[in-house]
Amino acid sequence: MPDFDRHDRINSILATLAAEFIRVEANSNPLITVTHVTISPDYRRTTIGFTTIPEDKQDDALIFLKRNASEFRNYIKKHAHLKFIPHIEFAIDYGERHRQHIDDVVRDIEEGKK
Repeated sequence: MPDFDRHDRINSILATLAAEFIRVEANSNPLITVTHVTISPDYRRTTIGFTTIPEDKQDDALIFLKRNASEFRNYIKKHAHLKFIPHIEFAIDYGERHRQHIDDVVRDIEEGKK
């Protein structure tokens, strides 16, 4: 169980650092939001999921984030005391987009019944 807590703590640290890094380094158009962080059991690889507003700028954001992955690793080195600095990958969080779309459809259905 202690390893699970450590895993959650590191996920939380990396999510916070990713959000801070993006806030400082990226344009505000598109707005990039970190939605989740997944770290491998050996703590050597991390995938950071994100979405953008507007949605059609996701590919541009992915290019920006991939291009700046090494700078983000340096940011982690400066701001976190981790034994290993993981290899960073960024991925568009399509699941979050689908969830938002389902919420919109349900809301439309509910409003239609009123």
